[in-house]
Amino acid sequence: MKRLLPALGLAPFAVYVLLFLAVPTLLAVGSGFFSADGFTLQNLGVLFTPATGEAFGASVWVSALTAVFGALIGAVLCWALAPLSERGPLRRIVDSASSVLAQFGGVMLAFAFIATIGIQGIVTVILRDRLGIDIYSGGVWLYELPGLVLPYLYFQVPLMVITFLPAVSALKPGWAEAVATLGGSSWSYWTRVGLPVLAPAFLGSLLLLFANAFSSYATAAALISQGSQIVPLQIRAALIGETGGSNAGTAGVLALGMIVVMTIVMLVYGRLMARAARWQR
Repeated sequence: MKRLLPALGLAPFAVYVLLFLAVPTLLAVGSGFFSADGFTLQNLGVLFTPATGEAFGASVWVSALTAVFGALIGAVLCWALAPLSERGPLRRIVDSASSVLAQFGGVMLAFAFIATIGIQGIVTVILRDRLGIDIYSGGVWLYELPGLVLPYLYFQVPLMVITFLPAVSALKPGWAEAVATLGGSSWSYWTRVGLPVLAPAFLGSLLLLFANAFSSYATAAALISQGSQIVPLQIRAALIGETGGSNAGTAGVLALGMIVVMTIVMLVYGRLMARAARWQR
């Protein structure tokens, strides 16, 4: 019974994961292997079509771009916040704001950008009417694929702060003092101690940001009303059927492709974070 009690404590969470994660995932992926005639592998051909390749390429491009910029900006913020006291007011405000903004997405985030820098947004009108600057002179970019970069960065940077700040805070002052005692410079400390220690945590956070952007749907769906430029929107198009029909098999195969990419990313992320955890103990 003593061995079973910890397992019983995890039972509610296990049931939750089973009902709301495992079962929906199996149903979504399984739909790609069935048709009206029963089991089939023909739907897998969707993964090798030009449209699917373009959608995956666009998803990887947006995810990688926002992950890199979000990681770099977030790393600079972490470096600036690390010397502050964890119980200080500024550190607590930034931590709280990052926790909230990292989850701020979907229709609310899309509306915020439309109201601010949309075609008739507040900032757009002020720049156009008072300064003569038209940010849409080259096209309506906010409602196309490049327009996803700024909204995605809005929640990518706070997520980087949450995940990377503990690693930066774990750098011990004694390490820098030891390097200085041995005659090393600040450059020697960062190139031989600081950066090598932070590299696994930084790369792990970078992969987490990539996975976060790659799986995002609601913000893109609210901004891009036409076309299926990324994989989540292509899955939506397959389920809704803009021409009057739907194809659950195609959606299931596309979901399978996304799961494969996400699984690879998260496995590498787990390995990197396990290595980074050794320096945070």
